[in-house]
Amino acid sequence: MPIAHTGIKVPAAQHDAVVAWYEAALAPLGYTKAMAFLDGQVVGFGPSPAEVDWWVTSCAAAPPGVPPPVDGGVVASVVPTHTAFVAKNRATVDAFHKAGVAAAGGKSNGEPGVRAYYAPTYYAAFVLDPAGNNIEVVCNATE
Repeated sequence: MPIAHTGIKVPAAQHDAVVAWYEAALAPLGYTKAMAFLDGQVVGFGPSPAEVDWWVTSCAAAPPGVPPPVDGGVVASVVPTHTAFVAKNRATVDAFHKAGVAAAGGKSNGEPGVRAYYAPTYYAAFVLDPAGNNIEVVCNATE
């Protein structure tokens, strides 16, 4: 069953930097910043506003009447996540890695290349976003 949408939560202080990073890093995949709610603290990305499937939410954001998660009076810490996006071809994987590392705060976590231990044609790249989330783009095509 396909996933309808997913996303990450990031520390409020890093939210703007993380959103800017995703704008640059996901552009090669055809993703844009397509929606924003709660004064921009919840941002949706996708190929169009009708196809938003990736969300970046500030830990400070909460629906009206719902307090943010707290731990001793401080917004709860965020555990970095791993998400893999599918690319059409290997050139798109390469473009993602280049854009993700060039965008402020991005750090390579695995150069583009074949990961034969996953599958013979598993071509992927990994970049850490400014909040430390491990973002992968993968293509199983041979070119």
